[in-house]
Amino acid sequence: MLLNLRRALVYSLVAIAFTFAYAYAGTGLAQLAFKSKADGSVTANGSTLIGQNWYNPKTFHGQFFLGHPDDMGPYAANAKEDISGGDNPLVANGNSGESAATNLGPLSGVLVDNTRELVAIWKKLGVDHPTPDLVTTSGSGYDPDIAPQDALVQIPMVSKATGLSPAVLLELVNRETHDAQFGFLGSSYIDVLQLNVALSKLE
Repeated sequence: MLLNLRRALVYSLVAIAFTFAYAYAGTGLAQLAFKSKADGSVTANGSTLIGQNWYNPKTFHGQFFLGHPDDMGPYAANAKEDISGGDNPLVANGNSGESAATNLGPLSGVLVDNTRELVAIWKKLGVDHPTPDLVTTSGSGYDPDIAPQDALVQIPMVSKATGLSPAVLLELVNRETHDAQFGFLGSSYIDVLQLNVALSKLE
């Protein structure tokens, strides 16, 4: 009886020690090899993995680069008809969007209206030819990245608002452009948060 109890106690202590050693070893290796990823994506300005609203109709003057619209929320919503619409972070009205799909298909009148209104808003901001990514939502609704072309078409808007020359902003966009993973998976992209943080250091 005592022998079995002793064996059980020793086994438990070894298992507990192994569990803690494994956890600390994994954390230590992650900090050594992948510190930026191990520490998470949250920075003083937000998360690099979550798209955020850079636009406030009352205060925005084109001084930031903007990302994808998100998927759900007050934009084009109609509570009486139970239509969630697609939230547009350009005119979010102070309400946060949600990470979900709109399920608005290509024949949806709401989708067409949303897109037309977004195009009009972009043109009002000084972006004469908004790209498809700037007027359509991503799958998650919170994509933090845009294509380089999405940033390039915004350069005149940002240049006018900040006083920075288009050449300086073009260099910034090129510097913040990341290549496709391993050179062939996906396409080149720009993290909007990182782009705007770098932009703020130039102003």
